[in-house]
Amino acid sequence: MGSSFKFAGVNSITFHQRFKTEADCLEYLSLLKWEEGYRCKKCNNDIYCSGKRPFNRRCSKCRYDESPTSGTMFDKVKFSILKAFHIAFKIATKKKGMSSLELSYEFELRQKTCWEFKWKLQQAMESSLRYPLTGIVHVDEFWIGESEPNKPGRSNGKKKQVVLALEILEEGVGRAYAEVIENASSKELGRFLKRYVSNEANLISDGWRGYLPLKKHFGKLEQVASDNGKNFINIHIHIMNIKGWLRGIHHHCSKNRLQGYLDEYHFRYNRREHMGTIFNLLLKRMMKNEPKRL
Repeated sequence: MGSSFKFAGVNSITFHQRFKTEADCLEYLSLLKWEEGYRCKKCNNDIYCSGKRPFNRRCSKCRYDESPTSGTMFDKVKFSILKAFHIAFKIATKKKGMSSLELSYEFELRQKTCWEFKWKLQQAMESSLRYPLTGIVHVDEFWIGESEPNKPGRSNGKKKQVVLALEILEEGVGRAYAEVIENASSKELGRFLKRYVSNEANLISDGWRGYLPLKKHFGKLEQVASDNGKNFINIHIHIMNIKGWLRGIHHHCSKNRLQGYLDEYHFRYNRREHMGTIFNLLLKRMMKNEPKRL
């Protein structure tokens, strides 16, 4: 089939010209869903005919009629597929995304409805874990939320703790990943780092004792004094940008939803040099995964 049908770019006028109707969107989803060929999910037959509705495919053997949205994150969306496409495009391509409140105003939907659909988008934005960070990688933890009096730093109980890893390149910074953690123990920090960072990376942390046991797995781990952030300027700028984005766009998010926002932020951030393909990638992920329960 090739990839000529795939939408590329971030221009909203071009997007509106490409996706004018529900049929445009359903056709696109059908091409994505069966890009590698049709296979009946009930009997595994590979021959089909047209289904009851446009772009459905009906198995020639068991007669199962499958829609392009069946078994995907677009299944049972509470509004039109056309609006879903436009929301996904906005979230994927706008530098700072959009809040559920902004979406509700623009698309004339209930805020809770937008909130639920955005949660699906954020799940699709979760890292594939296929490309661990390499080279020089800085790691640090930070807190999101209000401070608890008389409990500074890592002992602060009311803040939501997050750990961040950032690639440091000769020409600046590379990719980054962040994850909510329960505490700054070596177990929690190690779980995160083993998921997102190559064990061959030159991992650099501050002097926190929770990193010390991780030298068994990360042989090149080096601990240096933070010096009030002066030795980790790039990662501290990244942290401030995340906090500023959350405060400025979303104002507040609960602890059980924070990971979704971190995934959204880094989905765009890690593809900032390849924004032309980001919308298509997001749709492909939504077609291959079913959403988790809210």
